[in-house]
Amino acid sequence: MRVLAVTNMWPTPARPAAGALVAQQVDGLRRAGVEVDILHVDRVERGMRCYARLGAVCREAAARADVIHAMYGGILADIVTRAARGRPTVVSFCGSDLLGEPLAPAPRRLLAWAGTVASRRAARRATAIVVKSRNLARALGRAAPPERVHVIPNGVDLSRFRPLDRTACRRALGWDADVPQVLFPTTDGAAVKRRPLAAAALAELERSGVRTVMRELKGVPHEDVPMWINACDAVLVTSAHEGSPNVVKEALACGVPIVSVDVGDVRERIAGLDGCHIVEAAPQALARALRAVLDGPRRIDARGRVEPLSLQQVSTRLVSVYRTALGPMPAAV
Repeated sequence: MRVLAVTNMWPTPARPAAGALVAQQVDGLRRAGVEVDILHVDRVERGMRCYARLGAVCREAAARADVIHAMYGGILADIVTRAARGRPTVVSFCGSDLLGEPLAPAPRRLLAWAGTVASRRAARRATAIVVKSRNLARALGRAAPPERVHVIPNGVDLSRFRPLDRTACRRALGWDADVPQVLFPTTDGAAVKRRPLAAAALAELERSGVRTVMRELKGVPHEDVPMWINACDAVLVTSAHEGSPNVVKEALACGVPIVSVDVGDVRERIAGLDGCHIVEAAPQALARALRAVLDGPRRIDARGRVEPLSLQQVSTRLVSVYRTALGPMPAAV
């Protein structure tokens, strides 16, 4: 089977951390025996101009593929599904492409809204749809019938994300071995992550007499992420919305506790796990949960929880979606 993966998220020499999860997913598919060609649409370097010839380029590249997989929604998926009409297409929706960016400045918020409209057009055309979490499936609304929608989170490479010695990791990173470290996953400072809420929670914790350091997971090469996670005592998630944040699954694979607001599929991932907490989006509540983590063993037994989401098992599920897409095409819209 040959798949054309079209993505606007891919590691480059200038930005090696960008699109690392997409690259990891492609690697898993290749290990599963799928031939994958990459069509990288470099939105960061070229801006919206990158979409000018995407339809023509996609049509040419799609001629050599059995399935075309748009690995993000929005304008990209809209163009890809239109250009590849009549061929099996799969679209992955990840978060903001369906939920928008309600906390962003007005110009970005408007552009994100236009992206959600484009996402629904793409969903109506797609042969099959992959969403990373159930809340994204609900966000699709009537854009696609349920039988075409598959909830498949990104996979975790369990050979890399595993428990490591915390002291050794801190020493390698040059961090203070005795001060509690809290990992805050962010990307490019996006407002949706609500960094001020995370900072307020740590300030509240410090007022109670507990000094901590917040480590922002931003621009870190993906090969270094396991060390960063293992060097921390907790992962703090304060996002206004998410799909299925991979750092949560990676932290569970490493045995690191999660403190999070109720967002995306985090509640589903940590349900019933001692040492993990879902709390309201308030500094005092987050600080109390962090204090509970720091007063405890600071490590959890959660690896079994993420084994069904290993890179291998998720790749197998994606191959099944591709085989479904190769069946009868849906009626044109």
